[in-house]
Amino acid sequence: MYLAKANKIKTGYLYLCLFFLVVCALACSKKDAPASSVKTPANLTVAVEVVGASGAMPNGDGSGSVNIEVAAQNATTYQVILPTESNKTFTINNPSGGKVSYAFTSHPNTTTSYPVQVIAYNGSVHKDTSFSVQVYCGLMHADVAYWLTTPDKSTLFEQQNIALNFGTATNGYGTISVDANQKYQSIDGFGFTMTGGSATLINGLTSTAKENLLKELFATDGSDIGVSYLRLSIGASDLSATAFTYDDTPGDTELKDFSIDKEKTDLIPVLQKILAINPDIKIIATPWSAPAWMKSNNSLYGGGATPGTLLPAYYQSYANYFVKYIQAMAKEGITIDAVTPQNEPLNSYNNPSMLMDAPSENDFIKNYLAPAFQASGLTTKIIVYDHNLDHPEYATDILSDPDTYKLVDGAAFHLYAGDIGKMSEVHDQFPEKNLYFTEQYTAASGNFGSDLQWHVQNLIIGATKNWSKNVLEWNLASDPNNQPHLNGGCSDCLGAVTISGGAVSKRNQSYYIIAHAAKFVRPGSVRIGSSTATNLLNVAFLTPEGKKVLIVLNTAPVAMTFNIAANGKTVTPTLPAGAVATFVWQ
Repeated sequence: MYLAKANKIKTGYLYLCLFFLVVCALACSKKDAPASSVKTPANLTVAVEVVGASGAMPNGDGSGSVNIEVAAQNATTYQVILPTESNKTFTINNPSGGKVSYAFTSHPNTTTSYPVQVIAYNGSVHKDTSFSVQVYCGLMHADVAYWLTTPDKSTLFEQQNIALNFGTATNGYGTISVDANQKYQSIDGFGFTMTGGSATLINGLTSTAKENLLKELFATDGSDIGVSYLRLSIGASDLSATAFTYDDTPGDTELKDFSIDKEKTDLIPVLQKILAINPDIKIIATPWSAPAWMKSNNSLYGGGATPGTLLPAYYQSYANYFVKYIQAMAKEGITIDAVTPQNEPLNSYNNPSMLMDAPSENDFIKNYLAPAFQASGLTTKIIVYDHNLDHPEYATDILSDPDTYKLVDGAAFHLYAGDIGKMSEVHDQFPEKNLYFTEQYTAASGNFGSDLQWHVQNLIIGATKNWSKNVLEWNLASDPNNQPHLNGGCSDCLGAVTISGGAVSKRNQSYYIIAHAAKFVRPGSVRIGSSTATNLLNVAFLTPEGKKVLIVLNTAPVAMTFNIAANGKTVTPTLPAGAVATFVWQ
């Protein structure tokens, strides 16, 4: 009995001890568990020093260097995050805080406001703050300036702050050799078509926005892109708001009602502002159609099954129409450097449009247009064809006429069909005649990276390496719905800039395609020799100031490091996959 009682007491004691252990454990657990018992960091302070800042240079000495010092109460670790630098993050593991240093170089030669986020942690709780620091980033010393656009749009025509300096290189990388003594054709410029719709959108901007955009497009300072060549439509193109010509009075063979007044609302005022920025800009003009009453179908539209052609009875009136246009534009201070007789003469499905086969164009030029120019004392160039490279014989057939050959400057091409190499075949047949590339569009449904590569490969590099004196992308401006355009015209044509609500909302593919050449390869530059290198398509130029310009496209799926060799020295840049770069040196 005693033993049993003793065992019961011992068992009770054990249970009691176990009960107290459980209670203590739970108490301890409850004491450690609540996050609310962890003190949140407080009094977070951040001190920012922009290195070299002074009264004369308040945003720093150009090194881009910034020191950021942080401290807080109750903190155990800190993070300093730079969102615009791909969320570059610095971690400080000292509870009392510390200092991080960073040099911003992503926007050289500019003062930029960079966002910064600082977070102080204590276990699972934190305190954070965000702010911006304004920093001036100068340029590192470099023999070679380097401008870059990447297919993912992470870098868009930005000068790279990289010390590319010539020296000697003994590496296994591929080499592009640039030879300024090997010279080819001179360059007239790079640019766009200023459609009627483009002019309307640009002229609809606020005064300040308009001035800023036109300077950005046509000046060469800072980040301005230096467009140096424009194409105009004589009358409406398919990217006009309405279809019209400059004389829509039936039977007005003496052109008494000829007038360019429709262009005085938008096109001419915008052109005059452009000429104030760049008085030397070259302009080529072309009609989409003759007046309907001069055509076989009495319509501005091609008509598909009943395509309209220019009636021979009106050849002289139409030649005079060109003369009146050039003279009327001259009175407005606008010089037309060149004309083509017809845009896309083999395309009857545009609106407006007009079929004109090679024999008809040859007859019109030789017997009417060129004599009308001569009789009026006009020196405006006449350029044949202005259509796709799948039919280069259109141009060569006209140039083969010895009488017409003497009257025309050369031939113009598009690349919606055919091969860019056909331009060289035309050059080889007629080496004394000039060649031009006058139109290629980018689609609103297209892909930035793919368009960048195709257009740089085939036009900026391809057309110029095949003797073109210029490269023109299609439309300068459109709205977010790719307007304006006519029924039957292009509904997917993307402007170089998108204008929405009276402001520029986007810069698109063709803006950057043209920028990489226009800013640096100024009129009067000459194409020079540059060697081939695997996956690195390229073209080189010598500017009137003696600078060398090399445009390179990396077609490889990986970044490529390579050498640029010139005058016995080399420099070794790296170009991201699918990217285009312009290198400039003296």
